[in-house]
Amino acid sequence: MADVTVDQVSRDAQDERRSRPSGIRSILLGDTKVSYVPDGDVRLRPLPLLQDTTDEVWAAHPEYLDADGHLVGSIGSLLVEHGDRALLIDAGFGPRTYGAPEGPLATIHGGALPQGLAELGRRPQDIEAVAFTHLHVDHLGWASLPAPGEDRLLFAHADLLVSGPEWERRDLLEAQGASEQVAAMAPQVRTITDGQEIFPGVRVRITPGHTVGHAEYVITGGGRRLIAFGDAVHSPIQIDHPEWSSAFDHEPALTADHRHRLVAELARPDTIGFGVHFADVVFGRVHRDGDGPAWRPVDA
Repeated sequence: MADVTVDQVSRDAQDERRSRPSGIRSILLGDTKVSYVPDGDVRLRPLPLLQDTTDEVWAAHPEYLDADGHLVGSIGSLLVEHGDRALLIDAGFGPRTYGAPEGPLATIHGGALPQGLAELGRRPQDIEAVAFTHLHVDHLGWASLPAPGEDRLLFAHADLLVSGPEWERRDLLEAQGASEQVAAMAPQVRTITDGQEIFPGVRVRITPGHTVGHAEYVITGGGRRLIAFGDAVHSPIQIDHPEWSSAFDHEPALTADHRHRLVAELARPDTIGFGVHFADVVFGRVHRDGDGPAWRPVDA
């Protein structure tokens, strides 16, 4: 029997994680704890999603695909805890399922977010604010929906933080049939600006491209920083190929330019990325050493 190296075992374990959605994962940034809270998962058709790829690309990278040939992604939120205070970034998809017979989206479902918060010891009323990367329905989710078995919204007490440019163009979301969601959120929305600190150690930066006012959140603590980059990157394979934009990007060229800069930034020391739609590798670092995929998971 041929010898199997430790590196190969580690690589195989990472490959398994790239084709399954993530469960709860947490890391510490000094006194700040950040946790991925799953709401569900998404299956995407790789060629319609990343239109600059080819069949040959995906034949060479089956580790990103499920048994049906779909790219596997996660749907959920990032919980940021500092002392007794708690912030949520994005709000999942909510308790529903949607499928499409063609196009980049195959299936998407959610509903697990309240349970995930409970497992992390948090109640919805503990969340002082929900900050959004952008106003797509797979990020609004529970912010516009009632708590299970109740009439009031799950986060009825929380501020809903949206970048100013994104909220100004909420008509784009309404044109996609989400006018009821926008109306439900509107009384709680507070607009935020580039560079604003919205929570201890958390600053927003507006990075248009995926949407007109797409926002990233930079979280610092303990000598490290984490960049929650929203939908600037949909899959870890784009870390190796930042020129590949998603079919969902509002301005693909602008997003690609930003992604090149983002990947370089994520390669800096003491910098961690958070990809909300990544598979079971939501937290990671970028290693540009030519030895395997550039995105390597971080679990602590």
